[in-house]
This record gives sequence, C-alpha cells and structure tokens, in this order.
Amino acid sequence: MNKAIVLLSGGLDSATSLYDAQAKGYEVHALVFDYGQRHKKEIKCAVALAKKARCPYEIVKISLPWKGSALLDKKIKVPQKRRLDAKDIPVTYVPARNIIFLSFAASYAEAIGAQVIFIGANAIDYSGYPDCRPDFFAAYAKVLEKGLKTGVQGKKIRVETPLIRLTKAQIIRRGIKLGVPYELTWSCYTGEKKPCGQCDSCRLRQKGFDEATKGRAP
Repeated sequence: MNKAIVLLSGGLDSATSLYDAQAKGYEVHALVFDYGQRHKKEIKCAVALAKKARCPYEIVKISLPWKGSALLDKKIKVPQKRRLDAKDIPVTYVPARNIIFLSFAASYAEAIGAQVIFIGANAIDYSGYPDCRPDFFAAYAKVLEKGLKTGVQGKKIRVETPLIRLTKAQIIRRGIKLGVPYELTWSCYTGEKKPCGQCDSCRLRQKGFDEATKGRAP
C-alpha cells in the first residue's frame, strides 16, 4: 500500500483531507504540529482524529520565538467580525507556516518512503493567506523536485491539495460522505471552552455548515 503524509491540524479541512487520503487507498501517517500556537485544543483534536481514523501520528514541537502573528502572540488581538472577502492578509497569518510544515512533511515522507503529502489548504472560503493559494503549491512542488534526493532521482513526492478549489460547504458535504467525525474538530482561533463564533475561522465554518446542511456546526 502506498504511503501518504497528512498535515493534521485538528480543523475540519485537515480532517477531511485525512479521510480523503484514506478513501484513496493510502496508508496514512498524520503529522501534527505544536508550534507555540495560541491554544492546545487543536492539537488534542488532531490526536483524537488520528486515533479515530486508526492512523499513526507524530507530534512535532517547534519554536517560533519571533512570533509575528495573533496565533502566536496573545498580545495581538484576534480579529472579530472581519469582512470575509477582505483583500488584506489578517494578523492571524503565521509567517511562512505552510513552507515550514511542508518541509517537515517532505522530510518525513522521504524518510518513510511516502509518495504524497496531503494538506487541507483552501483558496475559496479562507482568510487570504498567501501560502494557501494554488500558485504557492505549484512553486513548492518544484522545490521538492530540485531539493530532495527522491526528486533528483525522478521519484517525485507530490503535494496534493484536494480541497483547494472547494467552498467550505462542498468540503463539508464531501466529508460527510467520507464519514469525517466533525464533532471532534476544532476551528476557533481562541482556546476557550466554546468557539467564539466571531473570528474568521468560526464564521467560515458556520457559513459552510449552514450552506451544506442547513444546520448548526458541530
């Protein structure tokens, strides 16, 4: 069975990517990052998702002491009720996060002989992050081709972004068909007992469930 690395954050997109990879027949290995984010709830959710899907997982702890994001620095306020179609890049953007994560995933993939990396990036219902856009992933594929042993030997490690051109509603509908346990996921940027309902992530999640199921988001 071919192996795949899935970047698993604990959110609904990454959970859907995990189940999508399994449905495609891959032996999935989940990669979870503890990077000093604002709260640990999403890490706990990622672990719960991996266990539910019965796939092995690795938690990688890294430090970004320079911060530079509301998700890393509690002194920076998480935006509330921001226009979801705003053109600016919000303060919740973490500098180079997907570049860093994908580099760890590429190392993991090459070490265990995985052929593909799945990431639940989305460029439709999202906050405008530059490292979630198709042109970024096209460029990064070239980096892997030129910078990995497998790449120069003609055995490419692919980066798959199965959700990148889907709306949140389309992602959720796909996930429901795949049996994704969305009740185990966490999307809110804050780490309170309940989701705040006002940050970009909460509002995009609710919008997706409203459109997909006409019901309340888990």
